[in-house]
Amino acid sequence: MAAGTASLKHGTRTLRRVGWVLGVVALACAVLGVWASSSANAAVSVTSNWAGYAAVPSAGGASAFESVSGSWTVPTATCSSRGQNYSAVWVGLGGFGERSKALEQIGTDADCTRFGSAVYSTWYELVPAAPITLKLKVHAGDAMVASVTVKDHDVTLRIRDLSTGKMFTRTRRVSRIDSSSAEWIVEAPSVCVPTNICRTLTLTDFGSVAFSDLSATAGGQTGPVEDPLWSATELELREAQNFPQGPRASAASISAVAVPSALSSGGSAFAVSWGEQATQTEQPTPPTLPGFNGGPP
Repeated sequence: MAAGTASLKHGTRTLRRVGWVLGVVALACAVLGVWASSSANAAVSVTSNWAGYAAVPSAGGASAFESVSGSWTVPTATCSSRGQNYSAVWVGLGGFGERSKALEQIGTDADCTRFGSAVYSTWYELVPAAPITLKLKVHAGDAMVASVTVKDHDVTLRIRDLSTGKMFTRTRRVSRIDSSSAEWIVEAPSVCVPTNICRTLTLTDFGSVAFSDLSATAGGQTGPVEDPLWSATELELREAQNFPQGPRASAASISAVAVPSALSSGGSAFAVSWGEQATQTEQPTPPTLPGFNGGPP
């Protein structure tokens, strides 16, 4: 998520949207028997924090994206005794590559407080900066459209609530930009301390999110998620679990999942659905993640 004057804080920690590689590395140690597969539309990868689609330019094409856009309806957060949980819906550029150090994104949140109340918000984030919460108020069921455009070191972020007619637009100049990928994502945000140690938070039961009118632009050509000029990866979110105690102890537990549908409408639409599943976990050696948990940048 984003940075600025109204960052969502948890004590000294900041709620963040982080690159998907953090989730993949953690999940590889946490969930047994689940990894990459393929489908008719796109390759499929499993992470612990992103669900949706990411696109990268095809070989021989443009090396970077210029913009990404999409529409969605703010989902309804179903809050229960699970306590605080979080979900973010966004479009963005960057953050998908293993060595990525930047991510430009804008979207909405559907979160649950520890008292069981649903909270909805809008935000943008220019990683590695912290998130900025916007004054644009939204509610469950509002129809949203958003975009991120980059030119040199200028990033233009736009989001409009079609249900109320209100909108936010801002152009920020940043020193570090990653436009090597385009994304349309539902995310389980992470909470990070100033030393960049991050932990993925519990995913809100958001029901379903329908994305539509999805497009990206690279090399001056605009196309849908599934376009010949780039290749798309389908991302399934499977929540990582706390490990049981004891040497290589294993146990079955219930975890949240978020699974995207196949692409439709000529590759410009899909839906992400929340669910639960029994997960077999095994205690691994704690990983040292690049750029996080004290690992090398």
